[in-house]
Amino acid sequence: MSAPLQIGIVLFPRVTQLDFTGPLQVFSSVPGAQVHLIWKRIEPVPSDSVMAITPTITFADCPQLDVVCVPGGMGTDDAVNDEEILAFVKKQAEGAKYVTSVCTGSLVLGAAGLLKGYRASTHWTAMEALAPFGAIPTKTRVCVDRNRVTGGGVTAGIDFALTLVSIMVDRKTAEAIQLRLEYNPAPPFNSGSPETAPPEVLAVMKERLAKTQPRRIENYRRAAERMTQQA
Repeated sequence: MSAPLQIGIVLFPRVTQLDFTGPLQVFSSVPGAQVHLIWKRIEPVPSDSVMAITPTITFADCPQLDVVCVPGGMGTDDAVNDEEILAFVKKQAEGAKYVTSVCTGSLVLGAAGLLKGYRASTHWTAMEALAPFGAIPTKTRVCVDRNRVTGGGVTAGIDFALTLVSIMVDRKTAEAIQLRLEYNPAPPFNSGSPETAPPEVLAVMKERLAKTQPRRIENYRRAAERMTQQA
């Protein structure tokens, strides 16, 4: 009897809940899989919305994972410089079959030195932050490069998870999960990317981002500098 597939999702304050709840629903449907929500302590972790998430296991007690996944959100601005998070992800990556992320979670992988020479995707607002970590920015919904599998922004998490299941298990299993979730997207608008959004909508988003981007860019710069020094 084969051992259960161990899948772990790393939590942190101000995580975007949809970044990981989409993949969580997919991974929880994989026959025999054990899915862990991981944080430093067993205590509610605030997301970037009203929801708080209770971890199921701590960094210290987490078994060796087959899949380590880092979601994104505004909290990655701090996570990229959190030595405890980076050490955990780096250690797990040594034995994991797949090292993965959704959205700006890829920048945490980058800060841990895990994307050097790998193609990777992220949220469109953070694409330029990948290169300083040695990654090859790749603007795609799901990016697969050897055992690194990275998803684009937020809603790409479901696409990412289904793709990973098709690689880890098989396509039939992934398609069955897709059908169970009735994942058949038909968005009401075509504004889901900067290329397709109306100019006025894009302008509004950029104006909002301008307030937080300086701090974000500085945090990423510090993380990239530290990673380079430790290499």
